[in-house]
Parts: sequence; structure tokens; C-alpha cells
Amino acid sequence: MLTIYGSKSKRESRFCDRLPRRAFLQIGGLAFGGLTLPQLLRAEGEAGRRSKHKAVIMIFLPGGPSHQDMWDIKVDAPKEIRGEFQPIQTNVPGIEICEQFPLIAGMADKFAFIRSVVGAGGSHYAFQCLTGRTTRNQPLGGWPALGSVLSKSFGPVDRAIPPFVGLSPSMGHKPWSDAGQPGFLGVAHAPFKPNGEGREDMTLNGITLDRLSDRKSVLKSLDRFRSDVDTSGMMDGVDAFTQQAFGILTSSRLAEALDLEKEDQKLRDRYGRGSAKKQSDGGPKLLDDFLTARRLVEAGVRCVTLGFSRWDWHGGNFNRGRQDFPMLDQGVSALVEDLERRDMLDDVTVIVWGEFGRTPKINANAGRDHWPRVSCALMAGGGMNTGQVIGSTNRLGEYAEDRPVHFQEIHATLYKNLGIDVRHTTLPDLQGRPRFLVDNDEYQFLPELA
Repeated sequence: MLTIYGSKSKRESRFCDRLPRRAFLQIGGLAFGGLTLPQLLRAEGEAGRRSKHKAVIMIFLPGGPSHQDMWDIKVDAPKEIRGEFQPIQTNVPGIEICEQFPLIAGMADKFAFIRSVVGAGGSHYAFQCLTGRTTRNQPLGGWPALGSVLSKSFGPVDRAIPPFVGLSPSMGHKPWSDAGQPGFLGVAHAPFKPNGEGREDMTLNGITLDRLSDRKSVLKSLDRFRSDVDTSGMMDGVDAFTQQAFGILTSSRLAEALDLEKEDQKLRDRYGRGSAKKQSDGGPKLLDDFLTARRLVEAGVRCVTLGFSRWDWHGGNFNRGRQDFPMLDQGVSALVEDLERRDMLDDVTVIVWGEFGRTPKINANAGRDHWPRVSCALMAGGGMNTGQVIGSTNRLGEYAEDRPVHFQEIHATLYKNLGIDVRHTTLPDLQGRPRFLVDNDEYQFLPELA
């Protein structure tokens, strides 16, 4: 997993509860049980390298997007709830979304609009989006993120390309800096962070490949010695990091995937060239992560997570919407269109969501406050049955009135699209106890999307 980071900003570096925005991506990773990595690699080698692989691109909207201003416009609600945006028709008869998303509206047959997401904890953490779980009653080591599960289950498609990449900042706020992924799967399955500490793993700094190989042998001997007395499994992570760094250093594939200048300029224009906004969301590069995510998946990454902009709009909700909605519209529509054009859309699942929704009633500052009771999600690709709306809220957007959809149901669907059956798949935790990827007796994939 690769984590992609945005730039810092002193002015907008924290949410309303003072949690740093950069906290999002320390929680991003997937890990999955089943065959061991050597078995998977051997099987893949015997069958020949596949030209395609299953993958997930998760677009996290940190801060909590307003569900009733995006996919669930409440035209019959009072003015203090309805807000300033009007609905527009999409290319699917009967489905309307916010007027600020004309590009997505024009290709709504490629999307599933989930209007009734429930189960949010109500805090500014990406943990629930990345794991499907709350932070309560975690096993020793914590729950692993989706990307870490994929890393554990399948390993890398290419040894020079990390299976899990995060394009958003890692968490630096206690206690959450230790809470998220890779959880009990260990550091071997943490996301690779090309804009963070991972950048150092991409530079030889004058060391020749022969010297690098010698150093690798020494490190391997030391790690083997230390592993003899280690019972926690953490030394496996050191070995994995060494292998990952060595693979990255001796190949140019990752650097090439991250180099957007290699793309056709017309395609870059379609994705958008970013924003001049000065904020912690990525500044002028705000839209580049969508294209980077596609390039990373094409190169072999199994899970890419990215955080887009900042959605904690306690004030100026509609002014912010007029700025950020069109950018999200352009980035998401370009990504899905590009994946389809490259014959990748059936293999890659795209999900767009945040940690919770916003209050139905507009406050005195023309903003909306936290509302964990219901939120929304947008899904595409993965071979799903799209062009539909799932669930509904009541007339005021207060609660799920029809077909509430839990975070874990969405995660079960993501796993299904990746070829993982959550009914039978378990991962051993640090005590050797098998753990299901979701609460197996309660949550399964969304049959509407099958």
C-alpha cells in the first residue's frame, strides 16, 4: 500500500476538534489471510504473470462531507435544512444529484450512490473507513486496514512496487498514531509513503548496487539473529521493509509511476491541474492524486488511499461547496472514465466517502456540524451493478429511512470485489486467534451491487 501526502498548512492543519488533518493516512492499509505469500508467488509464477490484478482506490474526504448537499438533495425540506444547491437529472432516469456535479451526473450509470451509511463513531478519524470497524474492543495490535489485508493476503504484484500506497498524510496525533493499520498484521504490511519517509527508500545516495547488495546481506544476517529471540513477529516487518526498499532502489518502476510528466498533457487537463488554494489538502497539486492513483494501480499497487481536501465545514458550507465540489466532480469522473478506457474498471473498485455526515439544520455561520447518524458513499467499478441509488433518508436528511448500509457491509463488498469471501476468510491475530475481516455473523456484501 502506498500513502500519498498533501502539503502542510499552518492555517488549516487541524479539524474543529484540533485533530491534525495529517492524521488520516496512518490508518490506511489492507491485509488478508489465506495462502501464504510463498505459495501465492509460486502459484503466480507457475501460471505466468497476470496482466491484470484486482485493486481498490479509496478517496477519503476528511472532515465529514455533507450528505444532503451532494447525492441526497432535500428539495421538500424547509429552507434552513435544504440549503442553496439544486438537484440536476443524471443520465439514469429518476436519479438526481447536486448541480455542482455535472460530470458525474453525465456518467451516473457508472456509479452507485449510497445515501444511507450508518454506524459512524462521530470522531475525525479515517479508522472506520479504512477498516470498517470502530476503535472499541480491538484485538491486541489493533484492526488492520483494508490495504494491509491485501498486502498480507496477496503480497506484491511486482517486487519493485509496494502493494499498499497511501497518498495522504499519516496520523501524528495520539492515541491514533498507533491505532491504525497495519494493526495486528505488523509493520511489514503498513502503507508505503512516497511523500513521507518512503521517499528515502527511493534514493541510492551514491551507493552502488554491489555495495547495496553487501549491506543487504549483513542486514539479513543481523535480522535472522534477532528473529531467533523475537516472539512478537515484528522482526518479520524489518525483513519485509528491507526487501521492499531493495526492490524499489533497484527498479525505476515506482518512480516512473509517480512521475505525472510522463502522461499525455490532454489527459492531465482532463483530470485537472489542481487548485491555487493554500491549505493542508495539497495546494496546487490537489487533483494530481487521482491520476497518480491510477498510475500506481496500473503499475501493480493493490490498494491506494488518498485524502482529498478538507470537509469540516462548520461555517461557509455552500461557499466551500462551490469551490470543492467541482474539483471532486472533475477528479472522480476523470478517474472512472480513465479506468474504463484502459479496460481496468471491472478490476478496480473506487470508493469515495468520509467519516460521517453533517447536520440537517444549517447553523448561524451558514455551516453544518457533525452528524454521525447517517452519511453517504459513492462507489464505482469492481464489476458492480452500478447506475443505482441504495438507501434513503427521511425528508429532512436526519436518519436512514430505507435500507441502512453499515460501514462493514461496504467493506465486505470491497473484499468481494477483490476476490475475498468474508464468510470464510480469517486472519490470525497476535495471539493466534482467527479474526474475520468483518463481523461475520452480521455483515455481508451488498447484494444490490452483485
